[in-house]
Amino acid sequence: MKPAGDFAETPPFVVRRAAQQRVPFVFNSPHSGSTYPARFLAMSKLDAVGIRRSEDCYVDELFAGAVTLGAPMLAANFPRAYLDANREPWELDPRMFADPLPAHVNARSARVAGGLGTVPRLVGEGQEIYAGKLPLSEALMRIETVYRPYHEELKRLLTRTHAKFGYAVLIDCHSMPASIRLGDTGMKPDFIVGDRFGVACAPALSEAAIAILSGMGYSVAHNKPYAGGFITEHYGRPPRGLHALQIEVNRGLYMDERTLQKTRGFAALANDLTRFAADIMALPDHCFSSLPLAAE
Repeated sequence: MKPAGDFAETPPFVVRRAAQQRVPFVFNSPHSGSTYPARFLAMSKLDAVGIRRSEDCYVDELFAGAVTLGAPMLAANFPRAYLDANREPWELDPRMFADPLPAHVNARSARVAGGLGTVPRLVGEGQEIYAGKLPLSEALMRIETVYRPYHEELKRLLTRTHAKFGYAVLIDCHSMPASIRLGDTGMKPDFIVGDRFGVACAPALSEAAIAILSGMGYSVAHNKPYAGGFITEHYGRPPRGLHALQIEVNRGLYMDERTLQKTRGFAALANDLTRFAADIMALPDHCFSSLPLAAE
């Protein structure tokens, strides 16, 4: 893919891979991008730290051990505040744009209402990104030059993996604020494993992820409050041999959310996530190959 637009100098995303793919797993980090185009920063009214509040800082680095184990990883360079690849391609907020939106736009989703559409209106702490309205052409440019190529690459990785191994497993990697607590119990989870309430992957995958992380001493929640976004929902098709699982990591385990700097816990967590990747990759094939097509 030839970089274009705001990413003519730096590619909007990168695929990291070993010399040979040895496992039917693909890792994805859509929100860890930290390349902020100068033109975008000039459009924003936030400072250099505030604009990063939606960023899943360092998540691609935390899961980098999966690449050494033989799984490719797709990682965004573009920031989530600029474009959110974990949304439908046309989840746009009409309040953001000076022009009327096309009829095919999904302007009524809960994510749009919360200011977190494909082109976000807010960063993670509810702060407005832009001082004024954007031209619709701005959203069209970002979707065509960044969003579509990103998903084309992710689809290509999964298709090749499926063709080579007979099935493919997508691990979608994210982080969450340290303040997240479960409303019913007050639990402060270290990880949240999301499978769209059992729809996006074989049960054995979710069960194994929870067991592995719990066995390391971490507190793990399942589907609450994050069950998986567009990527997990869109690519998880277990009856077709396509499994998707979202992993949310508590940022308090590895970084200072105020300064956005890594803490002493980063290295230990990265080592644990490499062990997690090795253990989840060791699941036997039959865990993924026994789902009938009629179940879809």
